[in-house]
Amino acid sequence: MKVPKKLTARIFFSIIPSILQFLFCPGALHAQYLIVDCTGTNPSAYPSINAALPNATPGSFILVTGPCTENVSLTGVSALNLGAYYGQTANLNGGISISNSQNVLLYGMNVTNPSGNGISVSNSRSINLDVCTSNGNAGVGLSVAGMSDVTVGASGAFDHNSAGGMNITANSLVSVDAWAGPVDISNNGGAGVYASQANFWTLGLTTIENNVFGPGSNSGFGIDLRGGAHAQIGALFGPNVISGNQQGGAWLQETAEISFWSIEQPNLIQGNGPVGVSAGLGSQVTFFNGSQVTDHSDTGVDLYGNSQAYLFGPNQVLRNGAATDSRSAGIRVDGNSEAYLRGGQVAQNYGPGILALVNSSVDFTGVSFSGNAQGQIITCDSSSFMVSDLTLPNAAFSPVGVLCRTPHALGNRNNLKALPPIPDWSAPKALYDKYAKAAIKH
Repeated sequence: MKVPKKLTARIFFSIIPSILQFLFCPGALHAQYLIVDCTGTNPSAYPSINAALPNATPGSFILVTGPCTENVSLTGVSALNLGAYYGQTANLNGGISISNSQNVLLYGMNVTNPSGNGISVSNSRSINLDVCTSNGNAGVGLSVAGMSDVTVGASGAFDHNSAGGMNITANSLVSVDAWAGPVDISNNGGAGVYASQANFWTLGLTTIENNVFGPGSNSGFGIDLRGGAHAQIGALFGPNVISGNQQGGAWLQETAEISFWSIEQPNLIQGNGPVGVSAGLGSQVTFFNGSQVTDHSDTGVDLYGNSQAYLFGPNQVLRNGAATDSRSAGIRVDGNSEAYLRGGQVAQNYGPGILALVNSSVDFTGVSFSGNAQGQIITCDSSSFMVSDLTLPNAAFSPVGVLCRTPHALGNRNNLKALPPIPDWSAPKALYDKYAKAAIKH
């Protein structure tokens, strides 16, 4: 059969782009590998990451043998893989900045910047940091801004940084998916995680310990949320540990929100200076199913300034407060604030289990109170109230350990909360697996 000339021409011109792409852009069909050896051992390799970058195309792998001493800037890049060979690490003495980029994966990079932040991300999408560390930096370990989203995958560390572990701002998101090992955010001169108008998530096996207030830092809390920031602290891959932070475990201000939830693994909030979790100025905190708030010198959970807490399930608030502090309590509810408790244990605190002050209210049922100072279950000032499942002997007397009024006989509010859906972490795991197959050193 004879093919018409017009159809022949149409077929010819339609395949020209594919031919040119094959000839001049082989990375479109096969991944491009750019080998960097900063030690100079391999004379055929690029001598630095910056030397290789101009030759990278979408889909390229820049495979690094370190140590390298340079500041790396990724601007306007797409679909770039940069890091050590799979199963290895590469040290970088300098910082990595990523801006106006998308689909960038860093693997096995150990970053230390003596003059600034370790890893900085701005105005970028789908940035993955797999098995990376950013430790000992003069600034923060990880700075994320400009509506960026960053996934810390597999494992990692952001430790011993002068200005904090992570700083997340401007409607950005950092999610931690530690399926292969722990992510540690500890021993920083500033908050472990600071977020303002931004979001932080973890699915577990995250450790935030021993962060202190240092020169030039925002705070010495483990987690510091401000300006409507949100955090989800989920214990799925393993327990989350928030411990030994100088000013407190978590601090919420300015309509911030945090949820601690557990699936077979606990959230451990323990021994963080004066307070475990403090929520103020219209903020909210939820403990769902398995958190332990223990051994703080002032209060386990502190609510003030029109803030709320909801504790559901087998949570524990134990051994908080000090005998010398009259405001000590397991849970303190102050300044037009509210607490709802459904189940759990509030026990062995150096003060009442619950202290309610200044127009605040507490609604609890199914809670076990034992061993609190002088057997106090709940103490209220004259402006505060409780609704509970406690049996009142008669109208004139309250149960032992209850110094609080009940405003009505209508019982507890039906206030139940469903377990939040588990976030889908399959996409970053698939990227990790793809890198593992492609970046093996033979």
